[in-house]
Formats: sequence, structure tokens, C-alpha cells
Amino acid sequence: MPRAGERIVKRIPHLRWWIVALICAGTIANYLARNSLGVLAPELKTSMSISTAQYSYVVMAFQFAYTVMQPIAGYIVDRFGLRAGFAFFGIAWSAANMLHALAGGWISLAFFRGLLGLAEAAAIPSGMKAIAEWFPARERSIATGWFNAGTSLGALIAPPLVVAVALWGNWRLAFIVTGAVGLVWAAAWYAFYRSPTEHPAITPREQAMIAEDRPKIPARKASAREILSSARFWVIAVPRFLAEPAWQTFSFWIPLYLATERHMDLAHIAAFAWLPFLAADLGGVLGGYLSPFFMKRFHVNLIPSRVLGISLGAVLMIAPGCIGLAVSPYVAIALFCIGGFAHQMISVLINTLSADVFTPEEVGTANGFVGQAGWVGGLLFTFLIGQYADRVGYAPLFAALGIFDLIGAAVLIAFVRRLSLPQMEARS
Repeated sequence: MPRAGERIVKRIPHLRWWIVALICAGTIANYLARNSLGVLAPELKTSMSISTAQYSYVVMAFQFAYTVMQPIAGYIVDRFGLRAGFAFFGIAWSAANMLHALAGGWISLAFFRGLLGLAEAAAIPSGMKAIAEWFPARERSIATGWFNAGTSLGALIAPPLVVAVALWGNWRLAFIVTGAVGLVWAAAWYAFYRSPTEHPAITPREQAMIAEDRPKIPARKASAREILSSARFWVIAVPRFLAEPAWQTFSFWIPLYLATERHMDLAHIAAFAWLPFLAADLGGVLGGYLSPFFMKRFHVNLIPSRVLGISLGAVLMIAPGCIGLAVSPYVAIALFCIGGFAHQMISVLINTLSADVFTPEEVGTANGFVGQAGWVGGLLFTFLIGQYADRVGYAPLFAALGIFDLIGAAVLIAFVRRLSLPQMEARS
């Protein structure tokens, strides 16, 4: 019997999937704010007289700040907990995005973009930490696929929403509206999130299932030095470095490419630019189910099943590499769709690998460093686009993206034995 004054909380079966839905909602808010710039790029270039090179510097300001901050953000959520840490970063990225409305030129726009990068860097490390805490290994890739769908859903929603607000009001209002969405999510996250050991609504059965899957070793968070010196980190980080430029290009450059090389106006961009991100959603979710499918159908182990899915995605990435050969903008968009589908397959499984081979106590920091490696690649590729797109066109740059992922898959295949589980290392 409950004691007098004690609050009775209803137990929720399969609570971990509701947690995934909450993480996905935060990722949607994060990417909605992030992709607002790309959608508004043609308008901003005209209204502020921004060159292609200057626009690349604005994008790079976000990428540089995001790159530097990812392991720091991962450490913060490892140190102070997901509930307070993720909510804090949600408020911060919302405020930073709303400040974009005050920009008067590319320099101030780049400054506010840098603030946004610092705050948004927490999204993926926080999500992966939650997945590591709430899910057994056999379900992690599926859970990651659903939470990672938020990255594409946010990017999918951005073109029609941002264009609608900009046409109804102006581009400044569009930044305010997309930033305000994150404030609502941050309040919901702080109100409802708890760890599995502390959540009042978790059933004893689910709590026992999660606890049973935890590594049978003393919980100890590795130092940054230990993480960076481990072979398993670099085997994941190198493919992430090679894969991330594709997503950065899709997120920040598709609208500008459609405007400059395919001569689409803002309304037509809004009508078609969301399609690659819809395909990316499908790829991300399917990527999560691929690993269990390969394990069941072909009887491969956990880690090789992830690598097999990544390799399949790398082969599909040949399609966006052929965009320069497209005879119409609609064929180009179709190839972008295949690229979005393939990239998110790769992204889901690479992120899941970090939760597979690092313990829940250290995965936020580890995934932050893996993400940092990816964003270094994205930052360098954005610089190349800014310097060479007007000179040589986008075709050779897109072609490079397909090659990068094939190299990344080859690295994983060659060094898959280095990706040992923490439990295995503890026994050795």
C-alpha cells in the first residue's frame, strides 16, 4: 500500500520506446533549427549580398564550433547527467537560432551560427548515451534508427515550414519560429526524462531486462586519453570522417545547388528539397533493422552485422556521386534521395557501433569524439565547396562523396577485429 501523501505513478510498458520518441522529437527540433540556414541561403545571399565563399564561411563557423564542442558536450552529459545536460543544450540552441534574426551581414550571421554549433553539438552524443542506457545491445541499432530519423525529419520539415514563414513574414521571423520549437522540447525533456534506475514509470520487468544486458564489469568511465588511444575508436572515427561530408553537403548546399545550377526559385526548392530527407528517414529506420536481420538470416555476430549494413550503404552512395550526369533537376533530386537513404543507413550503424564498443558511462564522450572526427571531414569539404563550386561546378565535388564512403567501408572491413565489445576486453 502507498504511504499517505505518496504519489502513485502509472507504470508504462515498453517505456524505452517512449524515451526514443522523446529523443527523436529533440533531434527534430535540433535539425529544424540547423537546416533553416540552408533553406534560406538563396534569400540571404541576395538580401545581404553574400558570395558563395562567404556563405561557406558562415556554414564553416557552425561546423567549426560544432566540431570543437562535440566531445565537450558529451563529457558534460556524462558528468552532469542527461536530464539536466540535454535540456540545457536544448535551451541554448533555441536561443542561438533566434539570435540569427539580428544578423546584418555575413560576419554577424557567422557569429550567431557559431553559437548555434556550440549548443547543437550535444544532440547526437546525448541521444547515443540514452540509447546505451535504455537498450540492450540487440535493440540498439533499431532504437538508433528511430531516434536518428529525427535528423531527417527536422531537415524534411524545414523547407516547407521555413519558406512558408519567410513568405508570410520574412527570413528573420523564420529563424525565431524554428528556434522557439526547441524551447518547448527542452521543457518536455526535463519534465519527463529519467534514467532507467530512477524513472518512476518503468516496469520491474523492463528494468530487469535492461540491467541484465549491462556489461558485467565495474562501471568506470574511460578518460579522453584512453578513448583516443584505443584502436576501436579510430576504426569507427575514420569511416565517420569520410561519411559526414555527404550529410553536411545535403543539409547546407542542396537548396543553393538547386538555385544556382538547376535554376529553381524558392517556391520550387520548398516543393522538392525535402524529398532527400524523407528518403533519409527511410534509410535511417531501415538501417536500424538491417543489423538484426543480418544476424538472424546470415548468422553473423553483432559487430560484423553493423559493418555489413555500412558496406551496403557505401555501395548505394555511388548514386549521388553521379549527380553531375543528371539530365534534369528531377533526376538530380532522385539521386540525392538515394544518397540521403544510403547515408543515414551508414550514420545509424556507425553511431550504434560507438554504443556497442564503449560502456554507457563513457559513450557520451566517446561518441562526441567520433562525431568530432566526422565534423572535421564535413568542415574541410565545405571549405572545398566554397572555394571551388563556382569554378568547377558541383559535379566533381559530389562525385568525391561516393568514393569517401567506399573507402570508409573498406577500413571497417579491414579492421573489424579491432572492434571488440567492452565485456570481451575485460575478460582478456
